[in-house]
Amino acid sequence: MTMNLDFAGTAALVTGASRGLGLALARELGRRGARVAMVARDAAALTAAVAGLRADGVVAEAIVGDVGDKRAIHPIAHQAAALLGPVDLLIHNASTLGPTPLRLLLDTECEEFERALQVNLLGPFRLSKAIAGAMALRGRGTIVHVSSDAAVEAYPRWGAYGASKAALDHLSRTWAAELAGTGVRVLAVDPGEMDTQMHADAVPEADRASLADPAAVARAIAAIVKDAAVGSGDRVRAEGWQGGGR
Repeated sequence: MTMNLDFAGTAALVTGASRGLGLALARELGRRGARVAMVARDAAALTAAVAGLRADGVVAEAIVGDVGDKRAIHPIAHQAAALLGPVDLLIHNASTLGPTPLRLLLDTECEEFERALQVNLLGPFRLSKAIAGAMALRGRGTIVHVSSDAAVEAYPRWGAYGASKAALDHLSRTWAAELAGTGVRVLAVDPGEMDTQMHADAVPEADRASLADPAAVARAIAAIVKDAAVGSGDRVRAEGWQGGGR
């Protein structure tokens, strides 16, 4: 079985959902009929984001938590289940660049590199571990890892972020291999360069007009998730998405 492809009634859990792509994804999924649990560290920003979605008629719930903190993972999973019921769609969107301005690896502190791995890699692993088993028992579910071109291209000063995203891509493929036959689909999606605060922090000199609108990227990711031709283990680029699998 696969998840309900029209999203109606789907319980979705989105991390990093108080702003940027995460907020755009929560809004897009909600407008398509999903019930959305939104996770973020900043309680005030998250409360405002949820209020905005509710004003648009979206069923949205706030879960304050840091996916980079091991102690927060089970509370996040338990709150999502209590608020929405079993999670059908899990989107690992929360991530950190590491130190900014971006630094060469020689200038990156070990603790800064470790934090990038905690948020971008171990957080998704732990949260999937808490949720994927129940998906497999129900015979359906989709897990999406938000990747980056930095996962496949080596950019100077992007070492901590790029290494974590490269590992996340392989984690996604491994989950897919191990969950084959259970009805759980695992994808990695490269959203491309977007007009977000994270991008501004990383590349403050960038021309914002050249960057994608997170709302447009969210629509593409929703279409990718909906497309039954996209197989478990696939890595897909949202930019210029035309459908039909890879």
